[in-house]
Amino acid sequence: MTALPPLPSEVLPPEVRARRIDGINGLSMHVLEAGYEAADRPMVLLLHGFPEIAYSWRKVMPALAEAGFHVVAPDQRGYGRTTGWDPEYDGDLGSFRLLNLVRDMMGLLAALGRSSVTAVVGHDFGASAAAWCALVRPDVFRSLVLMSAPFGGPPALTPSATLAADPVHAALLALPRPRKHYQWYYSTRPANENMWHCPQGVHAFLRAYFHHKSADWRLNKPFRLASWSAPELAKMPTYYIMDAGLGMAETVAAEMPSAAEIDRCGWLTESELKVYADEYSRNGFQGGLQWYRSRTEGVGLGDLQVFAGRRIDVPSLFISGRNDWGIYQTPGAIERMQGTGCSDMRGVHLIEGAGHWVQQEQAGEVNRLLLEFLATVR
Repeated sequence: MTALPPLPSEVLPPEVRARRIDGINGLSMHVLEAGYEAADRPMVLLLHGFPEIAYSWRKVMPALAEAGFHVVAPDQRGYGRTTGWDPEYDGDLGSFRLLNLVRDMMGLLAALGRSSVTAVVGHDFGASAAAWCALVRPDVFRSLVLMSAPFGGPPALTPSATLAADPVHAALLALPRPRKHYQWYYSTRPANENMWHCPQGVHAFLRAYFHHKSADWRLNKPFRLASWSAPELAKMPTYYIMDAGLGMAETVAAEMPSAAEIDRCGWLTESELKVYADEYSRNGFQGGLQWYRSRTEGVGLGDLQVFAGRRIDVPSLFISGRNDWGIYQTPGAIERMQGTGCSDMRGVHLIEGAGHWVQQEQAGEVNRLLLEFLATVR
């Protein structure tokens, strides 16, 4: 992969800079920074999800920097302008296992001359990486904020037979309206091509995808599911439980917002969306999809089971949009997070007027909650 220059300053808030840091666990990492002027500032690390990049924290970074923090948001392995990862479907899937993603962040801190951070904050799949950072190295990642994806705890130490195919997938296909789970779809070979070279183009695909999972889509009214079963899972929108014969490009195209809705979308303007679209048009989506494959194929599961029964003991906070189905997509996860997952959960906040992209849709309220929490752990 050819290393590109950092994101140009004209697409970033004036308080934020972009740069590359080489030699991080085999990566040349592209990072955004704010509040970097003084070396003694406490640091906050921000980890994005899918299909995002470090740029998704653009509305959070200036507020944290103004409050006195050195804020760092990397393009994670597989994303954006970070290079050194294998872009091929048949490539090095093991490098995307969760403990190696923790190793990436440890390497970044070492390159920055930091022995610890005040908080690690993760959104979507970045919340999984952040949770494992805090669980494995609480001395380094001294507090935790999870957004949109609850952490239910490490996997149980069970016989390897449990790694066999989950019967829920056959049950989903057997429904009167045959369905499939998006994470297992993302793990298939055609998924990247379907989204990267879709007829509507990457920009329009991302516009529909972001809209479909936001509070702007009026049917996002999540509720708790009774169980991990096909009839219950099929109650979720099609961006999670897809029609069996469709790819994600076709799925979200059916919910493409109108020109008027796009014009009203102040949390993601066309110029902001272009930053995402330019990155994914160049790279495709396979780097992010490898995270899903690592999960669905059980890569590194045995290593994670070493931590079975262990809780996250650092101070923790959970933030999500009230209109975000991610809270409930794994039945019982949000309850386990507050019970056996985290021993020092300081608050669970569901923000009105936000769907899955909470730190973009309602940045002001997210920043308020973050700053309140950070004031207690700084």
